Amino acid sequence: MKLGLSQLIDPRLLPLVDSTREFYEHRGTGRGPRNRDELQSIRRGARTPERSDPPAEVETARHGDRAVPVRVHSPVSISPQGVLLDIHGGGFYGGSAAADDVRNRELADALGIVVVSVDYLLAPENPWPAAPRDCETAALWLAEHAVGRFGTSRLCIGGFSAGATLAMTTLVRLRDRGMSAFDAAVLQFGTYDLSGQTPSGRLIADEYFIEAYAGAARDRTDPDFSPVYADLTGLPPVLIVVGEEDVLLRDNLAMAAHLSAAGVAVDLRVYPAAPHGFTGHRTAMADAANDDLRAWLDRRFG
Repeated sequence: MKLGLSQLIDPRLLPLVDSTREFYEHRGTGRGPRNRDELQSIRRGARTPERSDPPAEVETARHGDRAVPVRVHSPVSISPQGVLLDIHGGGFYGGSAAADDVRNRELADALGIVVVSVDYLLAPENPWPAAPRDCETAALWLAEHAVGRFGTSRLCIGGFSAGATLAMTTLVRLRDRGMSAFDAAVLQFGTYDLSGQTPSGRLIADEYFIEAYAGAARDRTDPDFSPVYADLTGLPPVLIVVGEEDVLLRDNLAMAAHLSAAGVAVDLRVYPAAPHGFTGHRTAMADAANDDLRAWLDRRFG
């Protein structure tokens, strides 16, 4: 068996490489904050989220004594065939569920599903484990109320960057509760070793966002903080999407191997010439990845 990066790239994507490289030569790939002042500056400079049509319904997901705001996009004029729990990105310190309204509305209408996006608490004001707790609360709420609220028990979870990390953490938390409510997961370029102990983790070990998220955490190899260290047995099928030029590529390869060794069905897709966050950019490569993601989800829901 041949195992190399070239085997992980679909040949149909190769004609899109030149235009993708040209796009990033002009745009650049950005970087994270180097300290708390830069973090706050990034927050202040964030654009006002674009409203979707129709707009999201805003409600509160509750489980026990926990509560977290969620934004709900339901398909228009049809009964949903499933629910996607979406966890936004932003380095654990930025982003919002509202910032993904347009994308989530398009996904709801394209697949005929409900998309529920979680407004989890952000670091550094609310460091770990605040965000995982909020995401778990939303997942438990869905597991309990999806049939009555949306008329379906088919559940998937998805995340973008830090949201993919939190999606994986949420699945492990539910599995540890003895629950298997979610049928699949879509993880876009998550970061899975925040301890800096693995070769892939060392590539981002000096990033400030990790310090902001960690807070007073003593052991950054805690599986709830760095899910690459978790026992991954018993998890549902996973799609992993990552760019070839992403600094997190090796981390995603490690997570894919870890999942496979645990007996989890993994579909790993690597997109050439693409950096971190590429599926949110206006390129033909992003269009191809998003089409693949929707087709994969449609098969799971359909």
